[in-house]
Amino acid sequence: MERKPCSRYTLVLLLAALAATAGCSKLKARDLLNKGVQAYKGGQFDQAIEDFKQSKELDPSLLNARLYLATAYSSQYIPGAPSEENVRMGNQAIDEYKQVLDVDPNNLSAIDGIGAILYNMGGTPFDPKKFEESKTYHEKHIQIKPDDPEPYYWIGVIDWSLSYRGNKDMRAEYNAKGKKPVKDSDPMPVPLATDFQTKFGSIIDEGVTNLKKAIELRPDYDDAMAYLNLLYRQKADTELTAQAHDADEKMADELVDKVKAIKQKKMENPQGSS
Repeated sequence: MERKPCSRYTLVLLLAALAATAGCSKLKARDLLNKGVQAYKGGQFDQAIEDFKQSKELDPSLLNARLYLATAYSSQYIPGAPSEENVRMGNQAIDEYKQVLDVDPNNLSAIDGIGAILYNMGGTPFDPKKFEESKTYHEKHIQIKPDDPEPYYWIGVIDWSLSYRGNKDMRAEYNAKGKKPVKDSDPMPVPLATDFQTKFGSIIDEGVTNLKKAIELRPDYDDAMAYLNLLYRQKADTELTAQAHDADEKMADELVDKVKAIKQKKMENPQGSS
């Protein structure tokens, strides 16, 4: 009976010690986070990664440590480089971003980060599944913040990438059959255009819709206009009449002129550009 007060006192001291230790860990975690940020800004990425990793371990609730660690991994990833180390770096970035989303499902930095890495991974070697997965993250961004033009732009870029590759491959396959060769600059013959429309028409239309939305939200979005021009040229290859084909090409040409005008205006007034 007489040991209970002593046990309670010991428990109080133990809890106080644990609280102090936890407090010190959190302070050290923030200090390491700040050091990591400085190392990252100085281009010392390996050191930054170690600082962010230690910061995360000391304070798992420190979300910024996870975000910076994911960003540091992402910055080290080289699109198209085939080495195992490079691929692992990209996957580590995705894993860290996903851990952020486990805590904060609406974190746009993590959502955009995953979308960007998957897009880069899908380019070389070409992997349409990676592109489609990337697209889902840009769609998540739109669900959370529909007035941001960037995710609409990236969906358009992905849809152009998919349709352009499909166009190129279908032309090569058609020419390999020994028929009259179709140059890249030639309109597709009707049978080939019909097949292209069936396989990629909906993707092209989706891209056009999203790029138009991006431009609606940012009227001087010249990059979006440039890709819309490219998608109209893909759309032209889905047309079955010369009139419809030429109409799409005309819209593409008009967009080229708009892009030139906007870029010229931005050069003349760089501070006024968005």
